[in-house]
Amino acid sequence: MLKGNRIEPGSQRRVKRHYPWILCGCNRQCYITLITGCYTCEWQVKQEKKSLPGPCCCSWREKLFYPFLITSFLLSLVLLFVWIETSNEYFGFDWVIFLGTGYWFFWSIVLLSLFGILAAYSTLLVVLAFLLVWEGYEPNLHWFHKVLVLLVIVTISFFLWILFTYWRDRWLTTGLSLQIFAPYVHLSGITMMVILSWPVGFYLIHLEEEARIRRYKMANYDREKTRRCNTLTKLRALQVAIGLPFFLILLCLYVIPLGIHSPCIQEEGKLGPKPDFFGHRGAPMLGPENTMMSFEKAVEQGAWGLESDVQLSLDHVPFLMHDYDLRRTTNIKEVMPNASLTHPSFFHWSFLSTLNAGKWFVQSPLKPFYRMKALSKADRERAENQTIPKLIDLLELAQKEKKFVMFDLNAPPQKHPVRGTYIRRVVRLILDSKIEQHLIFWLPAFDREYVKQAAPGFQQVGRLYSIERLTKENISRINVDYKKLFYNGLRDYKAANIKINLYLVNEPWLYSLAWCSKIHSVTTDNIHILSQLDQPYFLMTPGYYMFMWLLLDSVSAVLIVTVFSFHWWREHKKEMADNASIHTGKSVSHQKRELGSQESSNLSINPPFRVMEIPWTLASLYPALTKSRRKHPGSHHLLVVPKKKASEPEQVREVIKPLMPHEDAFRQLASPKKSFEPTWDDARNYTFQTALPPLKMNKPAVSSIETSQSEIESENIPKSKPSQESSLTVFSPTTSMFSTGLVSKKN
Repeated sequence: MLKGNRIEPGSQRRVKRHYPWILCGCNRQCYITLITGCYTCEWQVKQEKKSLPGPCCCSWREKLFYPFLITSFLLSLVLLFVWIETSNEYFGFDWVIFLGTGYWFFWSIVLLSLFGILAAYSTLLVVLAFLLVWEGYEPNLHWFHKVLVLLVIVTISFFLWILFTYWRDRWLTTGLSLQIFAPYVHLSGITMMVILSWPVGFYLIHLEEEARIRRYKMANYDREKTRRCNTLTKLRALQVAIGLPFFLILLCLYVIPLGIHSPCIQEEGKLGPKPDFFGHRGAPMLGPENTMMSFEKAVEQGAWGLESDVQLSLDHVPFLMHDYDLRRTTNIKEVMPNASLTHPSFFHWSFLSTLNAGKWFVQSPLKPFYRMKALSKADRERAENQTIPKLIDLLELAQKEKKFVMFDLNAPPQKHPVRGTYIRRVVRLILDSKIEQHLIFWLPAFDREYVKQAAPGFQQVGRLYSIERLTKENISRINVDYKKLFYNGLRDYKAANIKINLYLVNEPWLYSLAWCSKIHSVTTDNIHILSQLDQPYFLMTPGYYMFMWLLLDSVSAVLIVTVFSFHWWREHKKEMADNASIHTGKSVSHQKRELGSQESSNLSINPPFRVMEIPWTLASLYPALTKSRRKHPGSHHLLVVPKKKASEPEQVREVIKPLMPHEDAFRQLASPKKSFEPTWDDARNYTFQTALPPLKMNKPAVSSIETSQSEIESENIPKSKPSQESSLTVFSPTTSMFSTGLVSKKN
């Protein structure tokens, strides 16, 4: 006989599951504790989780402060973006700070790190607040974070004021970067909106579902109705506040290519030639600036021309120097510390020629450029022996290598002996050097008429003058700041056959923009990197960009609609599951109420067994017992003693024991392959012989016995040990209790 699968109460063996350590250590509770602790500084979660996040997800105090958090987040991102895009100006910024402090340091990188930390901090708080609302917890920002957020706003506002007041033209760099990065910003923005559509769609659909439920449950009372209408208004306002900006930004991103003008989006074959390079003070990333090593490195990297700064010594010798003192690029502090702040023009050449102009470049712990490559051993030894060169040395190198020369000629300070004649002395020196005149790009505007007469072969270089003035002065080239690329009149200069040189271009993206704009030459510090470019960055045809634009817009629209549809379907499915659980709860509560009524009538609340017709009912066990019976008031039928009749003698009856099913009967019921008929017949005969031997068919002693037909499960079937007087009769617990107390009486 097959035994049924039975699980004894208390004997269930717990199966030990082995989870990875990361799941044991990083569960959801740890996640909730982490985000709550970081945001509220309370590392024990005390807030009760809301079942449905409504319009009032936080207190009014938090609502009033939340705009400050959003403001700090937006301002920090704007400032960080502007500072990243102005990386082309980092050297100039560090140099300006050096003039005021006298100490060279990468202040630009310090500010970049500071702005990055502020942006990361503000972004983290916004993300944590969103996650808390997402999880249904009230976002209560700690007072310490609130103080820091206010400090972030004040700090960023101060730096933005500095940029607007003293460095206003640096905002033009950001605009130029948008010209080159606009197509990719557009594509990246759409991708980000697709990612944001997941939480936005979840929250909008959730608010819509909650509004529908509240509208459905709205009462007819005026006060309750007014309160619920206010709640619905808040829900709608929250939906508009979240959904409207999202869809407006998405719509702008979809149509923004119509207003994008990027020079690097052009047809094939229309790209101009690669702009030439003027080595700014040589190659200052490969050798000490304004030294012969630096100029020779620039020639090795393919420089088209050499750019420098010229000053005159006290004994009228032109030499190459940019700064207004000798602290940064020489060892003047070691040789003559008291004269370190003196202008270089007030020293004789005999003293200037003895200064070392290369040790600062090698031995200084901080290089002039943070992206410099390490020098080889030979270059280090060569740099350590560099001195201040004279202008004649540069002219000899240019004549030898056939390179153009362009320089800024700084006027000597007041009380200098050659302050009024420095232009003529420099022109005379150039003519005496026997260099070809067309290799000289003459940039100084002072006393230009004399230069034209003394050296008519010089190529005159002007500023951003009018075309009429340039034509009148016979100027064929202009040297302008790269930020003037915003000036649309540059096309007129090109049409007038006036060549354009931009300074100072160090970043590859800025050089790519100049290349796409058909600029003729640029002045750069980063010649060894820019010379390796074969084509501009971000160059694409209008057809390709149109294809990418339409494809990404279509795919993003499909994905966003899919995300919203998925959230709607999941919310609808959740609502149906909640409705089903509500109906189930109602039925369970109804059953509990019925069972409570049974308790009030002092009857057992345990459901009676449900038995089969054969042989578990008394009708099959003893038909005579069912003919004369009467019901006891209540939900159960009890054994009662019938009224005595006068004609009938009183008989002594044995106590009727409750008939319990035999253990073997349960085993036979558990076996699906055994037939029930032999068991029922044996049990019936045995019951007739043991339980009720003196009863007769025509004289029933029991008025009525009835069993209930409620449901029974296999685990609730009671067991009894076999005995000599075991029976196979089933009563309800209440019936058994009363029946065992009855004793036989005589008529």
